[in-house]
Amino acid sequence: MGVTLWGFAIGLQDLVDVLATAFLIYYLLLLIRGTRGVRIMIGLLLLLIVLGVSTRVHLLVLTTVLQFLLVGTAVSLPILFQPELRRALEQLGRSGFFSFRDPADERAGGEAALSLLARTAIILSNSRIGALIAIEQSTGLREFVESGTRLDAQLSLELLLTIFTPHSPLHDGAVIVKDGTIEAAGCFLPLSDNVTAGAHLGTRHRAAVGLSEQTDAVVIVVSEQSGHVSIARTGRISREIDDEQRLRSVLLACCRAPRRRRAGRKQQPSAARTVPASELVNPSA
Repeated sequence: MGVTLWGFAIGLQDLVDVLATAFLIYYLLLLIRGTRGVRIMIGLLLLLIVLGVSTRVHLLVLTTVLQFLLVGTAVSLPILFQPELRRALEQLGRSGFFSFRDPADERAGGEAALSLLARTAIILSNSRIGALIAIEQSTGLREFVESGTRLDAQLSLELLLTIFTPHSPLHDGAVIVKDGTIEAAGCFLPLSDNVTAGAHLGTRHRAAVGLSEQTDAVVIVVSEQSGHVSIARTGRISREIDDEQRLRSVLLACCRAPRRRRAGRKQQPSAARTVPASELVNPSA
């Protein structure tokens, strides 16, 4: 069964095909939104427009040059969009369609662990001691764990304060926390490729944003210069947070949100519901 529109016969299969293609394009646009991929796409679009105009007015030399240029660009697209493609595949893997794990086993840590991390961050902030703490969620951070010193120690306030003590061997690296356990310390994190963000962010903040761009980890940053505490997630970094209770609320909201969407639960801690999405801002803003 189908209908005829403007002389074309359109069936159910055609509608499904168009909707699926539109969804794919929309998903790809969401994926590159706010990244350097937008500028690359605009550049490619301009090249296609110039190619169309040159073909229309029969500029043979310019058309030939642009055709070779577009062919070379098409070959290099997987390299240019490597971060975006990696993020897309990771998001598909986290979507839950092929996940067989119990949602209770995927959470980044209980409320007690998040409260402890919030308290640690505020203590370090008051002492103007820089810190970088990554909370692992559904995306594994093994490659970053291997870049530091493996600990596999029980999460505790005393241990975290000892690790970030100035002049200690592990002070400058990141601590990776998973399920109430400190997996490793002194870890190296990837710096953000966002050139705009790098203009006013320090190395710790760029590393936090960089890890959140590549994974779904929630990263706590304590500035050594100002003592301000921020949280990086999904390529965005929050405004300064100086209150322990507010920091705990933001951590609960960031770490519980993915699990809440998968489980579809309606009853959540009131603190996690009080934090709006506007707490997280684009680092280039």
